[in-house]
Amino acid sequence: MAKHIFITGGVSSSLGKGINASSIGRLLKARGLKVFMQKMDPYINVDPGMMSPLQHGEVFITDDGTEADLDLGHYERFIDEKLNKYSSTTTGKIYQTVINREKAGVYGGGTIQVIPHITGVIKEAIYNAANMSGADVIITEIGGTVGDMEGLPFLEAIRQMRREVGYHNTYYIHNTLVPYLSAASEIKTKPTQHSIKQLGSLGINADMIILRTERAVSLDQKEKIAMFCDVDVDSVIEARDVKILYEVPLNLHKQNVDNIICKHLNLETQPIDLSEWINIITKIKNSKTDVKIALIGKYTDFRDSYISINESLRHAGYSLGVNVNIVPIKADDITKENAAEMLESFGGIIVPDGLGEKSIEGLINSIEYARVNKKPYLGICLGMHLAVIEYVQNALNYKQAHSLEFCSNPQMPIIHLRNGESTIQRLGSFECEIKPDTLAYTIYEKEKINERHKHTFELNLQYEHLFKNSDMRISSFSSENKVVEIVELKNHPFFIGCQFHPEFLSRVNRPHPLFYHFIKNIVG
Repeated sequence: MAKHIFITGGVSSSLGKGINASSIGRLLKARGLKVFMQKMDPYINVDPGMMSPLQHGEVFITDDGTEADLDLGHYERFIDEKLNKYSSTTTGKIYQTVINREKAGVYGGGTIQVIPHITGVIKEAIYNAANMSGADVIITEIGGTVGDMEGLPFLEAIRQMRREVGYHNTYYIHNTLVPYLSAASEIKTKPTQHSIKQLGSLGINADMIILRTERAVSLDQKEKIAMFCDVDVDSVIEARDVKILYEVPLNLHKQNVDNIICKHLNLETQPIDLSEWINIITKIKNSKTDVKIALIGKYTDFRDSYISINESLRHAGYSLGVNVNIVPIKADDITKENAAEMLESFGGIIVPDGLGEKSIEGLINSIEYARVNKKPYLGICLGMHLAVIEYVQNALNYKQAHSLEFCSNPQMPIIHLRNGESTIQRLGSFECEIKPDTLAYTIYEKEKINERHKHTFELNLQYEHLFKNSDMRISSFSSENKVVEIVELKNHPFFIGCQFHPEFLSRVNRPHPLFYHFIKNIVG
């Protein structure tokens, strides 16, 4: 029987539940356990695929094409396991399942209620993840905060789980905020006490409390929290702010978190091996060279909207022993006249994905600057499309070339809908074939790769002939349907665009080849 760890949060959002959950997963995996993770989001949307990155951050894509919350990216990067559709559940999906069953007559005309029907499907999602993965431990994070109306069915479902599978097969971890009041020169534990009380009113007694804090929490304060919240003082854990995200597992291990959890769950494991993780942190701290990258995007929330790209660049830097300083630049701010002034100080330029026609001119100006001035460039999805458009317009002098995504009736639709007509997104992992004697082959060192995709528009092969005698070449096609996967420039130190999203496969201990070679080209 799988063991279940449930992660909840209170007092405030953005306390780092996802990072703490991921870190605990990393610790348990380092003890030889098979770990699977899932996120349960209370919002009514079926998935975040149509949600604005400005509201909810990036949409993370799994191999099977699931559009999921950005926390799945953290999960994969920390535990280094590929997740799938069983890792992402929302209120929208739960209610959709129940409604479909009602229409199919599954409930026999009975009254459908939150309990037991909604909570029953939530538990199904948890059990299905356990059965599908065959994991020793399932870590389930409940999105939002305790007290949110939308989250109540999820909390009720995980409360019932302890009754169904037993005390020693379930473990509840609650994340709270311990604020510091500068006027009083002290931290306050009362918000944590109230959050635990609210959780307890729903029938869930926390086994561990993780305190998000900027200041050290004294033993006296931990004992106070333990007494008022009815947990062992050893299970009151301090989660201090860190400069390096990947230090969190080590900080939790120093406080015996993995031992406490394994003891409660009656898990006998091999001795923990964190040598690889410690080596990574040591290498990061010893990095001395700095490289500055311009991330030129359409969205204003650069941290969450492009979080996987930011982490992928850092992974590459860690591997090469350099600090990657990522500077966000709003595309709207870049014109032909000021591009040189704004971009010349950067070692390289990245243009990521984005939706809609907003900011296109600024992005094209940035790409033209990178191409003409031999500045290392990496374009991802939209960044590839615009690299092609810029080249055809400015280098080949076909000014009428454009994309159907931004122009309803272009004379020369270089970028068009999938297969010329499909508006259904191409989602998930697909095989790509790489041509020999190309930059792409030098980077990957193999003829076939698998990469994750999320796109509706792609390069129109009716115009493939334009590149026959030019500096731009197509260096990779998909193994099916001949979708253009990679384009590159021949006479350029590093200029490459990809249809897929390499950022979803980068790991702290194994940077993605495209990001690695992008940074390597810059630092020499």
